[in-house]
Amino acid sequence: MSLLPRSARLALMAALDVALHSRARPVSSRALAARHDLPPRHLEGMLQAMVRAGILKSVRGPSGGYELAKERRRLSVGDIVRVALRVEEEANGAESLLLLTRVIDPVFAEAERLALARLDEITLDELHAAAFAEGFGQAEAAEGDFDI
Repeated sequence: MSLLPRSARLALMAALDVALHSRARPVSSRALAARHDLPPRHLEGMLQAMVRAGILKSVRGPSGGYELAKERRRLSVGDIVRVALRVEEEANGAESLLLLTRVIDPVFAEAERLALARLDEITLDELHAAAFAEGFGQAEAAEGDFDI
């Protein structure tokens, strides 16, 4: 069981996939979905939310797709998870159950605050290195982690 909703884990997976595969050209949502056996439009809303949040940038055109908007070392796991949590919250709407909102939600809000503080310490660059060590992605031609 994971405390993070599936949408947050999928957002992290999508950002990491873009980091692993966008060196030569942007990553299309179709290719990303195919690599992870998801329906092609399944991640589109989350990808667009990450564009609006400045995590990804969208490249239009026939060979368009998504690229990181910042260097991997400047993107924390916490930044990405926060975007997904906002999307999830907007989709579910606000709960009006008093016991839930006054007693239970504050407990989970504190746990979420602590978890996000820890996730802020982990960069996408660290996940990229771990994924590459596990055989995901391609070797980078350049020394840096970001092209301008």
